[in-house]
Amino acid sequence: MNSFLLANAFQFAMEKATTEGKITIGLLVVVSMFSWTVILTKSRQLYKASKMSKKFYGAYRSTRDPMELFNKEKEFNGAPAYEIYYTGAEELAYHLKNNPIEVKRSSVSTISNNKVPGAETDVFARGVTIKVGNPSFESVKVALERSVSAQAISLEKGMIILTTAVAGGPFIGLLGTVWGVMETFSGIAIKQAASLQAMAPGVAGALIATVVGLFVAIPAMFAYNYMVTLIRNITQELDNFVTEFATAIEHTFVDHRPVSEEIADALRKLQEEQKSEPLVARS
Repeated sequence: MNSFLLANAFQFAMEKATTEGKITIGLLVVVSMFSWTVILTKSRQLYKASKMSKKFYGAYRSTRDPMELFNKEKEFNGAPAYEIYYTGAEELAYHLKNNPIEVKRSSVSTISNNKVPGAETDVFARGVTIKVGNPSFESVKVALERSVSAQAISLEKGMIILTTAVAGGPFIGLLGTVWGVMETFSGIAIKQAASLQAMAPGVAGALIATVVGLFVAIPAMFAYNYMVTLIRNITQELDNFVTEFATAIEHTFVDHRPVSEEIADALRKLQEEQKSEPLVARS
């Protein structure tokens, strides 16, 4: 019964609204359409981002090699963290290929002789590991930071429409109401018939603009508050992941040898190249 009365009141107010009021209501309907489009689109985007990010974080943290997911070409479409990871891993792979630093690792292993009890032999083994220098690592960090900014902008895209609906909807409706009331009182003054029957239709038609403005603003306000909180949480997780990923890269792929050792290694390579030059000339 109450809903029936509300429907009748809404219909009556719409019929009695002035031309200006109807224009204002039409404008509010357009704002509402844009607002609901953003709400539905952004809800799907944030839901997919949260779901796929959880899968990506689980897959990444289950591995010990920070480049394993990149090398296996695994994809997590829709996860902002994966886009950041792929950007950083691609930059690191470029520097590993084009600006590599060969680091020789020495280790001593013990081999026991079964034929002679107590006899053991130490074997000096060398291994070569490909790493990158600090300038290359700085390039990787810049790529990660740039990707974080791009993902944050993508997550916040369209939110300005919700803020416009929240802030502007009631004011647009109020404009229509004030305009309608002004038209009503002007008509009463011209006809010189100040009665409730003469005023009620015009005032009702004017107030409907404010009601429509609130209908536009209230859903946008709740959606905006929820989405801003969710975006803030996702962005904070992205910042934490970038720190985690950069630290893993630094521990695994960045050359931290003392400068003296790097110079000695460079001199040793130079000597080896100079020794090989006469052989090449003779051949």
